[in-house]
Amino acid sequence: MTTRGYAVPSAGRPVAPAPGELRLIVRDKPLSLAEHVDQYGQMQAGQLEPETLIAEVERSGLTGRGGGAFPAGRKIRAVAEASTRARSSRPAGSSAAKGSTAKGSTAKSSVIIANGSESEPASSKDGVLLRHAPHLVLDGIAACASAVGATRAYLCVGHGTAAIAPFLTTAVAERDRAGLDKVRVEVITTAGRYLSGQESALISALNGHAPLPTFVPPRPAERGAHRRPTLVLNVETFAHIALIARFGSHWFRAAGTPGASGSALVTVTGAVDRPGVREIALGTALGEVLQRSGLSRPAQAVLTGGYFGTWLPLPAALAVPVSDDGMRAAGAALGPGVLAVLPESACGLAETARIASFLATESAGQCGPCRNGLPPLADALNWIAFGRPGPDIVGWVHQLADLVTGRGACHLPDGTAGLVRSALTVFAADLRSHAADGPCERSSGPPILPVPVRGSR
Repeated sequence: MTTRGYAVPSAGRPVAPAPGELRLIVRDKPLSLAEHVDQYGQMQAGQLEPETLIAEVERSGLTGRGGGAFPAGRKIRAVAEASTRARSSRPAGSSAAKGSTAKGSTAKSSVIIANGSESEPASSKDGVLLRHAPHLVLDGIAACASAVGATRAYLCVGHGTAAIAPFLTTAVAERDRAGLDKVRVEVITTAGRYLSGQESALISALNGHAPLPTFVPPRPAERGAHRRPTLVLNVETFAHIALIARFGSHWFRAAGTPGASGSALVTVTGAVDRPGVREIALGTALGEVLQRSGLSRPAQAVLTGGYFGTWLPLPAALAVPVSDDGMRAAGAALGPGVLAVLPESACGLAETARIASFLATESAGQCGPCRNGLPPLADALNWIAFGRPGPDIVGWVHQLADLVTGRGACHLPDGTAGLVRSALTVFAADLRSHAADGPCERSSGPPILPVPVRGSR
């Protein structure tokens, strides 16, 4: 996509961008509310009827941009219907029917959570979006609050990007003075752990408990924050909803492919000359995205989907479409939009071992697969990367990966196991070399991918 923004006629009425134009981050500086209105046009909460907005989001094909890729319209409709059932199930004159939010009651209204916690170490797209286009995210929150009947809304930012919280609070206050939103947004900072941004962990924290994942059911749409129906979407998803509310589903689908509509923000990192956040039309070939970011050095693989993701070999994967369905067909996932390029000068086994060790320490410690499975899995992978692994070690890694998959309250064990399996496949030649001669010289080099030190976030 180009670096052009909206074409604003002399009358000041924004025109929807063409398919090749940027949609979300159109300038290299934060937009004030006045600049935002000039750029996108003013949107009042409730300007679309709830059913109209929900139907447009459904027709748009928008999926969640936080990693799960669940259809956003289906999520909004589920919360709206649950909220309606909660209201209709309360007998007239009851405290809940009058809007009580007393502990233990199911209030009639729902809750919005905009997830910008971005606890994925390799991702920076949500922080960039919130810095540059906060009002676009807040527009989407307002539109969804009206659609699902919410009376409370939270905008969650990560511990690592907590510095932007005052900036966002100022943006909220600016909107309050302008009378734009019916529901005020509370900006909160999440705990500095990898799992703190997980959907059920956010809800647990808002309910006054530890920020840890919980088992479902009940699903957030039925009973989430404050025991109310709760809509949790990534901040980028809310920004797209704000644009769909203005320009419609047909416009949104003009970018992307029939199976992967719209644009998306991706974080390109690693062995590229111009790392950072880019907005792309979904379905763009991986090679094209990397070339735009300055792929000038020899590279051996790319990690897609972040630390829950999958290694893909280069150059074989350059033609893979950057979209959920395109990545899935290649045995990978787009996840939160991370594309981390590994140069030939680095050891993929060592990089994966460091990530696996980090993920093992980030476990909530409440489920057997994480507590008893991830530490030995990380230890075994470290032996493969930095020792001389025999077939028993490799077999043990595969056995552990199978044992932890599909058995936790969250997907941490599944993601770790998938990452490890892909490393053993993509870096099979290195594995054979380590087994024959011990760790390669590249394994002692500096890390390419960021691995936070416990307590530093």
